[in-house]
Amino acid sequence: MATKALSFAFSLNDLSNPFSSTSPRAAAAKVSIFAVRCSSGNGERPWKNSDARLVLEDGSIWNAKSFGASGTQVGEVVFNTSLTGYQEILTDPSYAGQFVLMTNPHIGNTGINFDDEESIQCFLAGLVIRSLSISTSNWRCTKDLGDYLAERNIMGIYDVDTRAITRRLRQDGSLIGVLSTDNSKSDEELLNMSKSWDIVGVDLISGVSCTTPYEWVDKTKQEWEFSSSKVPGDTFHVVAYDFGIKHNILRRLASYGCKITVVPSTWPASETLKMNPDGVLFSNGPGDPSAVPYAVETVKNIIGKVPVFGICMGHQLLGQALGGKTFKMKFGHHGGNHPVRNLRTGHVEISAQNHNYAVDPTTLPEGVEVTHINLNDGSCAGLAFPAQRLVSLQYHPEASPGPHDSDYAFRGFIELMKQEKNRTPKESLHQLSTVHALDA
Repeated sequence: MATKALSFAFSLNDLSNPFSSTSPRAAAAKVSIFAVRCSSGNGERPWKNSDARLVLEDGSIWNAKSFGASGTQVGEVVFNTSLTGYQEILTDPSYAGQFVLMTNPHIGNTGINFDDEESIQCFLAGLVIRSLSISTSNWRCTKDLGDYLAERNIMGIYDVDTRAITRRLRQDGSLIGVLSTDNSKSDEELLNMSKSWDIVGVDLISGVSCTTPYEWVDKTKQEWEFSSSKVPGDTFHVVAYDFGIKHNILRRLASYGCKITVVPSTWPASETLKMNPDGVLFSNGPGDPSAVPYAVETVKNIIGKVPVFGICMGHQLLGQALGGKTFKMKFGHHGGNHPVRNLRTGHVEISAQNHNYAVDPTTLPEGVEVTHINLNDGSCAGLAFPAQRLVSLQYHPEASPGPHDSDYAFRGFIELMKQEKNRTPKESLHQLSTVHALDA
């Protein structure tokens, strides 16, 4: 134990009466001596030391403090520019295989509540943040972020320079990294792990999809419902392919009066068509669309037979199924503040996005229309193929950053199914066009 003692003396009279005229010799008899001992206890600091490392494939090493689970994990590092919604991000299956770095510095302020979850578990590889909130304040909070991640065996680090890492990712592109709390592993071992792993060409969908079909019935809760549109009298049966589907996509479809059957990513197209659905949804999901040729083949066998709607991964799979190509972006789009222009109406939407791949519109066949573009980089953000009763969006219309700029896409899909249901046999498919809301 390290102990230091400091002794000092002063006159009590002088303390109470600084203007006393008593002589120094007389005051000396009234001196009291106090001994002050300052102890550092067992030598531990009252704050946590760095106990984790993030090692990137470019050789950079970032010391940090851990929270959540411990261990060693490899993943692709991407940055997300959302200011809020970290719980939706944690439970978004599209982040499978990735470390999510939040550019907003303060994370954990509102704790955790179970109403905001987008799936039944966390699929991301880890969470990287600047500052972990030491307290939570929200009327719906049930636990703090650290306990939540520990229960789900998800690693997190904080007190790391997220701004510097983000600049590196923007300059060099997404990087593979290894996150570890294991002191027995050297920096070189972790670096070799990062260089020996790749996310390109890996089928991540099969690890996040359901394994058996199920019915979804939950709607958007009444206190959160924002749409003033009248739900159509007809009920439409939608088969939703689960490539990593988010719950709020299903809630929005149910709120528009759809009966929903969710099927696994490997569900045969023939079995889907036997269900005689009014429409088919191809959902969001993680990873490289070129790594799941079985899903592309399924999409091919459904296009043209029923109206279809693709979101995020579903959009990319539709692009490939139509004969187009996809490519890996430098650092992708991840955040709740991406501006998108609807080329049909000229309106700009503030969208939520999460993808590292995009469709190359120059490779698409004649008749396919680019309906939306990302205003940050001009990339394709939406497609339509009226002859095949097909619409798709690269971003998430069920999310609410705008707050509800893109919800019209669900109404458009409903209208597309309604048109098909009322279509007479004599009507040509080429006369059908996708419907976009006037208030988009």
